[in-house]
Formats: sequence, C-alpha cells, structure tokens
Amino acid sequence: MCASAQVRRISAFAVCAWLLAGAALLLGAWALPVNLKSVSPALLRAAGAGTPSVAAFGRDLMENEKLGPSELVLATARSLEDPRAPALADAIARYKAQQPELVAWGGWDPFLDPLFNLHENKGRAASTPVLTFFNTAQARDALRAYLSNSRSPGVQALLRTRTLTSTGRFVPATLPGGQPLDAVILLSALLYQGDHLSAPLQRELRGLADTAATRGDLGELEAFDLDLLSLGQRLDWIQLCELLRRADSTRTVGEYAHLARVAPGELPFIYTAALFSDSADRVASYLIQFGKAGIEDLRLALSDGQGAVTLLLLRQVPVSRTPGPALGAAAAFGLLHPRIALVVKWLGFLCGAFCLLRGLDGALFARAPGTGPALPHLQGGVLALLIAGMFVLGSEPFLLKAAPPSEFRLHLNLPILSNFAQVTPASSAPTSFPMEKSTLLSIGIFAALQVAMYLVCLLKIREVASAEVMPLVKLKLMENEENLFDGGLYIGIAGTATALVLQVLGLIQGNLLAAYSSNLFGIICVALVKIRHVRPYKRVLILQSQAETKVVAA
Repeated sequence: MCASAQVRRISAFAVCAWLLAGAALLLGAWALPVNLKSVSPALLRAAGAGTPSVAAFGRDLMENEKLGPSELVLATARSLEDPRAPALADAIARYKAQQPELVAWGGWDPFLDPLFNLHENKGRAASTPVLTFFNTAQARDALRAYLSNSRSPGVQALLRTRTLTSTGRFVPATLPGGQPLDAVILLSALLYQGDHLSAPLQRELRGLADTAATRGDLGELEAFDLDLLSLGQRLDWIQLCELLRRADSTRTVGEYAHLARVAPGELPFIYTAALFSDSADRVASYLIQFGKAGIEDLRLALSDGQGAVTLLLLRQVPVSRTPGPALGAAAAFGLLHPRIALVVKWLGFLCGAFCLLRGLDGALFARAPGTGPALPHLQGGVLALLIAGMFVLGSEPFLLKAAPPSEFRLHLNLPILSNFAQVTPASSAPTSFPMEKSTLLSIGIFAALQVAMYLVCLLKIREVASAEVMPLVKLKLMENEENLFDGGLYIGIAGTATALVLQVLGLIQGNLLAAYSSNLFGIICVALVKIRHVRPYKRVLILQSQAETKVVAA
C-alpha cells in the first residue's frame, strides 16, 4: 500500500511538473518580443533606449543654424509631447530674435548670400516657400545670369532644358505662362550648383537632363520638375535642401511630393521622420506602403527615440499591437539576433504545447490496471504542432492578415493621346485577404470545439478500455460509439453552415476562411480519433478476442 501511494504521489508530481513546464514555456514564448512580419512596441522601446529624442535632434539642427527644419521638428516634438520640446522652442525663439532676416529662408546659406542678400530684412517674419522668391522676372533673370557662368556640366545641362518646347503639363519656359517651369528649372540648377542634392540624385538628374536635351522634350525630367514645384511651394530653402540631401532618387522626391499633397497636415511629421532617420527613401516607402496606419506606427517609433525609428524603417513592417506580456530582458537578444529569437519563440510554443499535453495525458488518461498499452494518449506530436500553430497565429497578427490598402498609394496619371472611351480595361487591383479579429476569434472557437470533441472521444475510449468485460464486448461497445467518433464532422459541418448563414444575414463579416475552417478542423479531429486511436484499439481487441476463442476451444 505504501509503495502504491508513493507511485501515485510520484505520478501526481510528474503531472504537475509537465503542466507547469508547459505553461511556463508557452508564457515565456508568448512574452518574447519578436515577430516575423511585424515589430513589437517592446522591441521599439529597447531599440530607442539611450538614443536621441526628436527634440534633442532639433537642438542639434539649431546648433547648425538650420532654423527651417528645426521648426518642423518642433511641431512634431510637441505632438509627441517630448519633454525637451520647450527647450527647443526657446532656442528657436532666440535665433529668430537675433536673425529675423533669415527666418524666411530657414537659415543662412553662404552660397545664396551674394545672390539674394540674405541679411536684408524683406519684411517676412515666417518661413517662406522658396519658389516665392522666384516669382519676379527680375529675380529669375539675375539667377539665370549667375548660373550661366557655372562650370558644372550638370548645371548647364539643366539650363539647356529651358529652351525645350515639347512638354506635357508645363507651358514651355520661354513662352508666356511658362514662369512656373522657368522657376523650377532655375531652382533645380541652383540646388545642383550648391551641392544640395545627394550624390545618387545628382547623377540621376544630370542623366535625365542630358536625355531631355538629346531627345528635344522634357520626358521623365518633367515629372521631377512637377514634384520639385510641389515641394518648393511648401518648404523654405533650408528645409528643401536638407530633404533633398537625404533623397537618393527622383522617385523618392516624387513620393514626398505626393505625400505632401495627400497628407498636408502630416507634412511636419513626415519631414521630421526623413531627417531623423537620415533616409527619406525608407520613410517614403514605408508610408506609401502602409498609409495612415504607417503614420501611427512611425509616430510610436519617433516617441521612443532615433534607434526605434531606424529599426522600424530597416524592417519595413507594421507595429504589432497585440496585447500581452513582453520580456524586456529578451529584447536586446531579439535586436541582435532576430531570426534566432524567432526560432526560439516558435520552439517554445511547440515544446510548451507538448509538455502541456503530456501533463493532461497523465492527469486524464492514466493507465488503468490490466488494460495494457492500448489506452489513448494525448502527447502526440501532430496535436502539439497544431496547438503551437494556433499560438503562432495568435502572436503574429500580420501573418495571415493582408495589409489594408494604403491611403497614400501613388496613382499614375498619363496624358491621353487617343480616345479609349470604348475600351474597358481589366481590373488590376490586387486581391487581398483581410484577417480581422472577428475571423481569428471564429477560427479559435471552432478549433476549441474540436479539441473538446477530441478529448470527449478519448475519454469514451478510456471508459470502454477500463470496463471489466470481455474483449468481444468491448469491440461491440466501440462499434456502438461510431456516431460519437464521427461527432467532429457533425460539429464542423454545423459550424460552417452557421457561419455562412450569419454572413448572409450580415451579422458577421463575410469571410469564407472562417466558415470552412470549421469543416477543416472537423476532418482533422475525426482523422486523429479514428486513425490514431480507434483503429489501433480495435485491432488489439480483435486479437484479444481471437486469443480467448482459441483458449475456449482448446
């Protein structure tokens, strides 16, 4: 009796150990702040720890006398409630009081001083779009005379495009009404001459200018001129220069011009992100891809510091806002080795599910005396893999969820050269498969029902196996429970039918994945019960029946 009690105590201890180990592994894996197609807020906080804030970056700009960019950074810092924003505001106010004549230009540029006499107060007390200074013919003539003496081949190539008369949207610069194109060409040449463009953008712009001069029409250069016109009407001189130094292609310039048009209220924030990350290309790509949701994600990264912004833009993924614990200590490891940390997380889900099933197996399906090894067990790798997969899907909100259509997508508008009124083009919109929370909840409910049905079937098999009757009687009892063992299919079909009816009635969002997942889980449940448990146990009962028959006959 003492030995039997000791065995039971050891068995109970083992069950508790398996259950606790499984729960600890699942919780630990869930708390790891690493994801495949998203980044967690905990990881952003870890990346931004100890890095400059937005307001601190603005102070650095002010120390370099970049007044215009600092004012946009200040607007962003205030919206983020940065505690250093008041100090930045004081620095900007002192600079304005000391150099009021430079406010319109956004700071001092020694290259422009001989042309526009920046220290002369022109009565402008606020930041002024740079193209405002090119409105008069006198200003453009003086600038053209200055640039014509440039020894830069790129500047001369840009100036030659002024004489082209084959344009798409602009009026030719030399004709009446061509002042906008004339001003933009002079502005691009001035930026080129002053070395205010990034090296890749400078090379690309010179190539477009040479091609336009050779072909006799503006061609692709006209799109850049339109984008520069849009930015030049919104940014002062220093603001424009700082942005173009961080833009590596005309495409990036076009994306920023598009963002400035479709989201004018977010211009300070978008501009700050470009300077703060030192990569206008990554910021534009991120916002064009994720739209308004991307703005909120980038805003969260900005509030955490420069390191968080760099991490988010390098990975180009949305922020996962799934609620749950997070191990801050593991964030550093996730930053250094993101792939290894992700593998550890998924292995934690798998091992945790296996340990949990092992513990439940010991608690619910302990072997009865004299029943032999034929009792069902839960510690199957397939079931553990399915449960681990559910945890992975629950912790990866963007694994099956397609990103919503971006509000900032670029729309290509081409000049119509002929009448296409009778032609109906095929729709080329990409098909998206949104995975909303309601869909995930439905899938989780269907999966839970099938797991419960699976446990009921195993308990019934255990009940039959533990009965003190002959093997032939047990075989008959097992055949009598066939309808129960098929219950997973019935529940799956009922779940699919219910989901479809509710979708038709408009009570839930239409999604075929949520409906047919119920049927899929039912098929898996019945296959596991019958193939893995019922069929092997019936085989044992048949062999035992035959053996008893031979003994009786003898």
